[in-house]
Amino acid sequence: MKLLCLMSMAVVLASTSSVLADGDAIAGAVVFKKCGACHTATGPDNRVGPSLMGVVGRPVASKPDYAYSPAMKAFGADGKVWDEALLRKYLPAPQFLVKGTRMSFPGLKSDRDLDNLIAYLKNPAAAQ
Repeated sequence: MKLLCLMSMAVVLASTSSVLADGDAIAGAVVFKKCGACHTATGPDNRVGPSLMGVVGRPVASKPDYAYSPAMKAFGADGKVWDEALLRKYLPAPQFLVKGTRMSFPGLKSDRDLDNLIAYLKNPAAAQ
């Protein structure tokens, strides 16, 4: 009986930790408010920055109706894709990773904010 109870607890803890590691789209919507003056994630229209709707999995600097900076075009020229790993490198310090980018955002310093923002960018509808 104790073994069954321990196994059940292990399953619950494992599933809980994976949920936390993936982030919370609702909390990510709150983090996205820092981005919302320049970007949208729920519609295709560009603002000062390109729409981030569908950005996770999209090639860098590839939205056809947006005029990317030369620095961002050069950064994506070798076929980089905005996957979770690249977003984790970019979002804490955009100007450091892409020297010359027009994006003036200073970056996200919190791993939790990164987890949540990425969860939101992957599925903004989950926050509605």
